[in-house]
Amino acid sequence: MPDFSHSKRATGLRFLWLTLLLFVIDQVTKIWVAGEFELYESRVVIEGLFNFTYVHNYGAAFSFLSDSGGWQRWLFTAIAIAISVVLLIWMRRNPVGLWRQNLAFALILAGAIGNVADRLMYGYVIDFFDVHYQGWHWPAFNVADMAITIGAALMLLEAFFDNRRDKLDDGDKS
Repeated sequence: MPDFSHSKRATGLRFLWLTLLLFVIDQVTKIWVAGEFELYESRVVIEGLFNFTYVHNYGAAFSFLSDSGGWQRWLFTAIAIAISVVLLIWMRRNPVGLWRQNLAFALILAGAIGNVADRLMYGYVIDFFDVHYQGWHWPAFNVADMAITIGAALMLLEAFFDNRRDKLDDGDKS
């Protein structure tokens, strides 16, 4: 008799609620900024430290390749879609008990999808968080970028800790 227990176990896909929530927050904040700000308009939130500044990012992180003529839009879209598919496969294969890894994947997936949506709809990514201090400016970013960064940091932390010792929901030890 075939064993169908694998198909009934709880997987990392249970973390997709977080992906959806962050995607919605990302898109709502970008719509708000695009509707309330003029391009390059900046509004002080915390004097000398933090502004909302509406910019278009045609490149990748830190505006990498932003002035390359447009081909990078499709390259970054394809890379993000490929990464998203891989993350979904990993989440499907992961037991739900590997929560730190599934959390990291869900965060990265939310960010990737959020920025892909911008690239497909507008041809650029809407950025607006502007952190600065005494003349030093961090490149503008958005909720999707924060999700990717936090997810990547969690993945790096996970590489240093043996998460396989956690008790898995289905009782298996990996």
